[in-house]
Amino acid sequence: MSKLFVDEIVHQSSQGSGTITLGASGETVALASGASQTMAVNTPAFMVKLSSAQNITTGTWTKITFDSEVYDTNNAFASNKFTPGVAGKYKFELQVTIDDLTDQKNLYLKIYKNGIAEDTSITRVRASGTEKTTSWCNWSDIADSDDYYEAYVFHDIGSTQELRNDYSTIWMGYKIIE
Repeated sequence: MSKLFVDEIVHQSSQGSGTITLGASGETVALASGASQTMAVNTPAFMVKLSSAQNITTGTWTKITFDSEVYDTNNAFASNKFTPGVAGKYKFELQVTIDDLTDQKNLYLKIYKNGIAEDTSITRVRASGTEKTTSWCNWSDIADSDDYYEAYVFHDIGSTQELRNDYSTIWMGYKIIE
């Protein structure tokens, strides 16, 4: 078995760019203890939440106005829109909680892409009485760098309701490593 010992690998052009291939298909490349590596990352990525309740009128699709960023790796979330800035595949997760969803009523969530509804999640309460209800919407999409995404909610309770704040109503997304 032969070993290659080096302190630094520099691309021929001295620009530090290019591809270095280690191993062959099906092989595992192990790092020595304490060694580090740079890998692809799931960015851009964001997570936003409501820090105060938002009123949602019955029977109306309403854009959720997230007022607090938990993180935004590439400053890609602004004015309640996520614009990736980097083309690729993205995963989105939207969670909404409402206090007074009553029997046989509905809570819908949609993620809009470039102003057009793309995905729908529905929660329908079938029990009797009034319940705090959480609905989730998970979706994956292929985005161009200039596409934009927004989160919407709809309910048919019959009166204006509040979306719960803090971590009860959140939206997040990230680029999938390819």
